[in-house]
Amino acid sequence: MSLTWDPIYAMNLLLCVLILVLGIRAYTRGQRLMPLLVGIAFGLFGLSHFANLLGLHDSLTEVLLIMRTFAYLLIVYIQYKIAMVPQEKQEEEPAEN
Repeated sequence: MSLTWDPIYAMNLLLCVLILVLGIRAYTRGQRLMPLLVGIAFGLFGLSHFANLLGLHDSLTEVLLIMRTFAYLLIVYIQYKIAMVPQEKQEEEPAEN
């Protein structure tokens, strides 16, 4: 295992961690599941970027492929749920502060 510095992976990892933290915070404040699921998906993307930074991409190719596929499918599920909610119900939900 050797550290492979790549500013793109490092920035992606930082942003993924930020989205994960914000998703957890939004869930704990409002008990809304969708922000948490988005955070989990980006947390999985972050793990993939972290593995790349550690130089583990070649040895974990299959695991990273499954992890990233699951994260993308989670985002697809979230988008589907948001798209299928009637407009009236979206307007009734309280705005997050």
